[in-house]
Amino acid sequence: MARIAVYAGSFDPPTNGHLWMIRQGAALFDELVVALAVNPDKMGFLDMEQRSELLQIMLRDLPGNVRLEIVQHGFLVDFAHQAGARFLLRGLRNTTDFEYEKSMARINAMMEPDIQSIYLMSPSEFEQVSSSFVRGFTGASGWERWVKSFVPTAVYEAILEMDIKGCRR
Repeated sequence: MARIAVYAGSFDPPTNGHLWMIRQGAALFDELVVALAVNPDKMGFLDMEQRSELLQIMLRDLPGNVRLEIVQHGFLVDFAHQAGARFLLRGLRNTTDFEYEKSMARINAMMEPDIQSIYLMSPSEFEQVSSSFVRGFTGASGWERWVKSFVPTAVYEAILEMDIKGCRR
C-alpha cells in the first residue's frame, strides 16, 4: 500500500519553509499531495490562482511524486480520505504551532481515526518565517531585502509585480 500524505496550507504567500516541508514530504512518502486550501478566516494577499501558479512553479523541480490539489471547502481529513492519504504532514516552528497542532491532531483523529498526523520540526532558519510574517513585511521600508530571503524566487518576483500600496494584507 502506497504511503500517501497531504501537506495543506493557504500558502499566502508560499515561503521557503513551505518549500522545505514539501521537499521533506516528497522524500518521506510515496506520494505527497500539496493541498492549497481556502482559509475563510484570512483575507487573501495573493488570490488562489496566483498561489496555485506559484506552487506549480515551486513543484517543477521536485520528484514526480508531488502533486498540487485545490481544496475549496470541507474538512482536511475528509479531503485526505478522498485522496487515499493515511497521513497529514504538518510543520512545527515553535511552541505556539505545537499547541495549535496538538488540538488539531486530536480533533482530526476523532473525525478520521485511520489518518495520522506526522510532524516535522522546521530548521532554525525557518522558525520565525510564516506567510503572515511575509505579508506584514511587504510594503514596509526596505521590505524587498527581507522578503527575498523568506520566499522562493518566483514568489518574490510575483510580489514585486504587485501594487504593494493596493494589496490586501
